[in-house]
Amino acid sequence: MAKSNNSEEKSVKKDKVSGAQAERTGKKVSSKKRGEKGKVASFFSRMGKGIKETALELKRVTWPTLPAALKATGVVIAIVAVFLVIVTLINFGLLEALEWLTRLGS
Repeated sequence: MAKSNNSEEKSVKKDKVSGAQAERTGKKVSSKKRGEKGKVASFFSRMGKGIKETALELKRVTWPTLPAALKATGVVIAIVAVFLVIVTLINFGLLEALEWLTRLGS
């Protein structure tokens, strides 16, 4: 009896294959999109479930207060302005260097 049970376990293990193995061997991978009854859930029911889960998750989020959000927004705008100035200066310097090189070659 032990041998037959062991061989059944091996056959069960052989039936379970990964996506890469399925591509090589041609076996089908079991779908994880199946509902409770074993039927494949439709696209719209999966989308509806995803939207409901997203709405529930957004209710659990700890939102920042208005002053905290405004402060963070101000910091982001200030950093972007600093980098804008830096990139503009680098661009202007490279443009002047290119014009100098072209004048030098003429």
